[in-house]
Amino acid sequence: MMRTRMARRVAAAAAFGGGGVGVLTGAMFAVLFAEAKMARRTVGEPDSAPPTADGMYGDLPGDPIMFAVLGDSTAAGQGVENPLQTPGALLASGLAAVAEVPVQLVNVALTGAQSSDLERQVTLALRHELDVAMIMIGANDVTHRMRPAESVRHLEHATRRLIASGVEVVVATCPDLGTIEPIAQPLRYVARQWSRNLAAAQTIAVVEAGGRTVSLGSLLGPEFLARPKDLFGPDRFHPSIEGYATAAMASLPSLCAALDLWPLDEVTPDSFRGEGVLPIAQAAIEAACEGGTEVAGTDVGGRERGPRGRWALLRHRRRQQIPTPATVAADGAAATDPEAASQVDPGAAPTPRGDRGNVAEEI
Repeated sequence: MMRTRMARRVAAAAAFGGGGVGVLTGAMFAVLFAEAKMARRTVGEPDSAPPTADGMYGDLPGDPIMFAVLGDSTAAGQGVENPLQTPGALLASGLAAVAEVPVQLVNVALTGAQSSDLERQVTLALRHELDVAMIMIGANDVTHRMRPAESVRHLEHATRRLIASGVEVVVATCPDLGTIEPIAQPLRYVARQWSRNLAAAQTIAVVEAGGRTVSLGSLLGPEFLARPKDLFGPDRFHPSIEGYATAAMASLPSLCAALDLWPLDEVTPDSFRGEGVLPIAQAAIEAACEGGTEVAGTDVGGRERGPRGRWALLRHRRRQQIPTPATVAADGAAATDPEAASQVDPGAAPTPRGDRGNVAEEI
């Protein structure tokens, strides 16, 4: 109940322009900041930019779906060398397989980005006639001590801008930072609580704005904690190739559902799987605690709001294996098989990614 109230307060502060609701005390802020600086020294700075994966996915007939990815280093695919292993490429390939039409990927995510960079990224993304956008943001807001209400306000504004332009929006909420090895206890526990609170507040704001969310929290939690060598990259902060694939598999169903592409047998919520209609704050808290949980707005008896605010539909969509990504090289030849994909030149993507600006400091 206390966490539900906290999520509501953060979201309300964002909506009404408040200065923010402190999830941590000033002393905790200072200690977390000191611990984060130590973690940065352990992780180190990225030695290269993420590979550019922009291009057409799916050797299929029909008009392409225009798909944009916005966010931070996780959205950009920091830590992988092959562009086909980035989350944008994985999601574009999976979306193309489900929709049976090609998908044009535009990735404007920036390594080290905080939610305050979303304004610039949305402007870049809207240069294209988009159908759907995925936003992955929040981790750097936590490590850089951005006030939760300010963080949520930036995300809500970005969501509303995209939706006003006719774009469907799916937000992968803040991951569970309590699994990051370079952050020592007891600060790891504090980071977990803060990131989960932020994820819940993000969910409330995004659903109120007309988008939907999918939680990454516990995907980067118990699964990642149990298998850090498999699911984290060499720097012990960014996901590994398998880690990105795990996150993409959890996000793909929500991305497809936003475009009404998901199988009809999953239209009706399954109460045995813990799915159903809840007040938005309660749905947000439950989603933040279980990775792969989708939250979207709904109505009850023709009404969007009940006694405790906006109604939300909580879903645990079944993950599906994502096919091997295929992108179109500069010469127009598609690289579809795994062996060919592993040899794709990162510089051969047909569409250069938008101006990244100055690379911000990240943990």
